[in-house]
Amino acid sequence: MNFEKEKYIIVKNAISEDLAKFCYDYFTMKRQVARTMFDTRYISQFTEYFGVWNDSQVLDTYSHYSDIVMETLLVKLLPLMEKNTKLKLNTNYSYARIYKKGDILKRHKDRFSCEISTTLNLGGDEWPIFLSYNENVGVPDGKKITFSSNSKGMEINLKQGDMLIYKGNEIEHWREEFKGENCGQVFLHYNNLKTKRSKENIYDRRPHLGLPAWFKK
Repeated sequence: MNFEKEKYIIVKNAISEDLAKFCYDYFTMKRQVARTMFDTRYISQFTEYFGVWNDSQVLDTYSHYSDIVMETLLVKLLPLMEKNTKLKLNTNYSYARIYKKGDILKRHKDRFSCEISTTLNLGGDEWPIFLSYNENVGVPDGKKITFSSNSKGMEINLKQGDMLIYKGNEIEHWREEFKGENCGQVFLHYNNLKTKRSKENIYDRRPHLGLPAWFKK
C-alpha cells in the first residue's frame, strides 16, 4: 500500500505480543493504582500524573496523556513509522486509554499534532476502528481511496501488537459501541517534517517527551 495515496496503512506485529501484553498489564495496574489513590483522596481526580477519568471525548474512561512508557513507544516506533509512511517525522505525543463496555468514540478528525497518527492494540477485547471513505470507490485494494464525511466507514480490526497508521487530521475516524469488557489502545502522534509549522510543534510544544500537556514551551 502507498500511504501518501491511500492515507492509511496497517502494520501487523508492529510490536511483539509480549511487549504489547507488558504495556497492557502495566497500564491496567496503573489504572488500579490511580483509582485507589483517587478514591482514598491521596490525590485529586484532576491530578493527571496518574491518568484521568475526565477526558471529554470518552467520559468516565481511564486515559493518560504522555505516560512515560507510552512516550518511549512513541520514540521506539519512529523508524517503523518512517519506513511505512516514507516520511521524515517529528515525535509529538502519546495518548493511552483502557476502554470499557459501552464506550463509543464519536466520529472526528484530530488536531495538527496528530497529522500522522497511529492506534496500537495493546490488549484486551478487540474493538474495530472505522475510517470514512467514499463507498463508490470500492473496497481498498491498492487503488486510491477518496475519503468522505458521509460514508458508513471502512472497518479495521487489529490484533494485539498490530497498528493502524492514518492521517489523523484529514480522515474522520471513530469506534462504535464497545461490547467487550476492556480494550487497551495507545495513540502515537507525529508530524511530517515537511509540513509548515511541524518543527516548532515537536513534542506537542513541550520541552521534551514525558511531560504533561500543560507544560508547554
